[in-house]
Amino acid sequence: MREPLSLRITEVFTSLQGEALTSGLPTTFIRLTGCPLRCVYCDSDYAFQGGEQRSVADLVNTSKAFGANLVCVTGGEPLAQPNCLGLLTSLCDAGFTVSLETSGAVDISDVDSRVSIVLDLKTPGSGESSKNLLSNLELISEKDQVKVVVTDEDDFRWFELLCDAHPSVFRAGTVWISPSYDEIDLQLLANLVLGSRHPFRMQLQLHKQIWGKERGR
Repeated sequence: MREPLSLRITEVFTSLQGEALTSGLPTTFIRLTGCPLRCVYCDSDYAFQGGEQRSVADLVNTSKAFGANLVCVTGGEPLAQPNCLGLLTSLCDAGFTVSLETSGAVDISDVDSRVSIVLDLKTPGSGESSKNLLSNLELISEKDQVKVVVTDEDDFRWFELLCDAHPSVFRAGTVWISPSYDEIDLQLLANLVLGSRHPFRMQLQLHKQIWGKERGR
């Protein structure tokens, strides 16, 4: 008899989505444990280890009980656990609108086509830009989104040059510029977006404006 699919999970909770196209909508978050990256500004380093083993069926049922139609699978780096792919498909099969927050350091080619991928490219200010798997940019589509967290103007200029070299970034429906929390002046970043030659869209983290760095929000 085959063992049921399971994953190591740090937390499951419902909150307002704080980022990207569904910002402000009630969303169930499934945070997987583990990440191969160590971004200097990481706000979920508590998910690097620990957690508990939970079956995919249990996670789907828990999501149903929470009652939100939107489910966001996040981490850590969720795709570091191979069974994440089965979880994504099971959530889609259950009728949820599913998004995946991934660093882009892991191949996304096998992600269910119904999932909206939010690909978080890493700038030099993260300390992990060498981990970007740029071949992923050829796999994203209009339903997906690209995001970068900017720590300073150098990060912003770096991303402009990356877009020049890899226009496939704009296969994504939206390309987001996010400020590293409490690290870059918001007016400076807004002016950089306004003056850019690329169609970037600036966003703030709604959940942090409401709850700060409170866990599970």
